[in-house]
Amino acid sequence: MRSEFECFVSQVVLDEIAAGDAEAARERMRTIANLPVLEATEEAELLTKAIMASGVMPNRAVRDAAHIAVAAVNDVDYLLTWNCRHLANAQVMPRVGRVCNAKAFNMPVICTPEELMGE
Repeated sequence: MRSEFECFVSQVVLDEIAAGDAEAARERMRTIANLPVLEATEEAELLTKAIMASGVMPNRAVRDAAHIAVAAVNDVDYLLTWNCRHLANAQVMPRVGRVCNAKAFNMPVICTPEELMGE
C-alpha cells in the first residue's frame, strides 16, 4: 500500500540502514532510493534535545528521539517502526507527545507497518 501514502525517510534512517552487513545495507538503500529525505534541521535538533532532556528516553535512545523530532518538525502523520522499546511504545508515546506539544509540534502516530495496515 506504499503508493497510497506520501513516504519519506530521514537522514537518521539513512545513517542507520547504511550500517551493518555491506550487502544487506546496499539492499536497504536500494529499497528507499527514490524516497525524499527529510533533513535534520536545527528545529529537529532542538526538539531532539528537549525529548532527551525530559528523561523519557535513555541516553542510548537519542537516535530514536531524533526520528520522532524530524517527523514532528516536518508534520509527518505516521512514523513507521519495528522499534517497540522506545518508539512504538504505549508508555513512552504520550510522554514524548507532551514534549512535542510543549514545543508547538504534533507528534506523529508511531506504529508498526502492520498496525497501520490493520494486519
